[in-house]
Amino acid sequence: MKVEEEAQAAVLNRLRRAQGQLAGVIAMIEAGRDCKDVVTQLAAVSRALDRAGFKIVASGMRQCLNGEAEDGSQPLTEAELEKLFLTLA
Repeated sequence: MKVEEEAQAAVLNRLRRAQGQLAGVIAMIEAGRDCKDVVTQLAAVSRALDRAGFKIVASGMRQCLNGEAEDGSQPLTEAELEKLFLTLA
C-alpha cells in the first residue's frame, strides 16, 4: 500500500509538527523545565504521531473500498488493515 498523494501532504505536515514538538520537549528537558510541562508537550507529540498513523490507515481503507491501490497493486486485506490500526491503539 502506498499513501495516497492527497493524504501524503497531511501526513507529512503532521509528522513535521511532531518533529518540532519533539525538539521542543528535548529542549525543555535540557532546560530543566517542570515535568508537568514536559509531559503535556510529550502527549502533544504522541497525538500528532497517532493522527499521522490514522491518516495512513484511513488512506489504506479508502484504497480497499475502491478495490485497487494507486500503484496498481492489491490493496491491503481487512486483516492487514486491522493489524495496522491496532498497532496504533
